Amino acid sequence: MGAVPRARRSHLALGRAGEKAAADLLRRKGYEVVGAGFAARRGELDLLCRKEGVLVVVEVKTRSSDAFGTPLEAVGSRKRRALMSAAAEYRALAGWRGPIRFAVAALVGGPERFEAELIEDPFG
Repeated sequence: MGAVPRARRSHLALGRAGEKAAADLLRRKGYEVVGAGFAARRGELDLLCRKEGVLVVVEVKTRSSDAFGTPLEAVGSRKRRALMSAAAEYRALAGWRGPIRFAVAALVGGPERFEAELIEDPFG
């Protein structure tokens, strides 16, 4: 297997830093982070959190700038369907019987400093 190109490594590092910053933001807002990187048939759930008896599936979108659109704009209808499908798969595998909500953690900047925003119930 060959070396990973530098641009790809940089993109992956930015994504990892963004997920860590998003988890920190969620904890500050009273969420309990209970999982990360759940791989489902239709995609991956970035962060799984609980707050007040609700499971919250958090999609983390990290951008170095918003020159090509905001992080929230990157969560289109196809991504929403994939998130809902993956959440249903998680529910079945984990035996979760409570309510599920969705959120998007939108981060711009990094990897040392991000402007972060949590958009709760973005699909409603």
